[in-house]
Amino acid sequence: MFQKKQITEQQALSKLTGLCARAEHCSGEMLDKMRQWGVDEEAQARIMEYLTKNKFVDDERFARFFINDKIKYNGWGRRKIEQALWMKHIDRTVYDPIFDEVDTEEYLAQLRPIIKQKLKTTKANSDYERSMKVIKYAMSRGFEIDLIRKCIDNAELLDETY
Repeated sequence: MFQKKQITEQQALSKLTGLCARAEHCSGEMLDKMRQWGVDEEAQARIMEYLTKNKFVDDERFARFFINDKIKYNGWGRRKIEQALWMKHIDRTVYDPIFDEVDTEEYLAQLRPIIKQKLKTTKANSDYERSMKVIKYAMSRGFEIDLIRKCIDNAELLDETY
């Protein structure tokens, strides 16, 4: 079987600082990398201390950029973003306050065109079936049901689609 080559603590630190200098990363990603490289746990702790102390890694900063990017550029809703942050081992106490800062109107401005476009292209036998298909789609993008209903029930939006 193929043996994984271990790297030294200094090599790991050098690689990780380089990674963090090029792009925003979270502590979970750094720990995953070190585990893959076979860095022992004590060295991982020392490296993480160095990275956080010197602001190479800041989970709050990472979450702020991640949330902003996923809403604006990927059209993701809160639930999908929360799931992605959970997969990156970001604690809920870090990202909940950031979500609270997101302007509801900006958030809805991302959802409205998604729903509008989907309403135009969705084929169904009734308005109810069409609405259910659109709701299912918007929920798969991570948006909350109350906001989806608010957008679908908006009479102006429905009138524009016919």
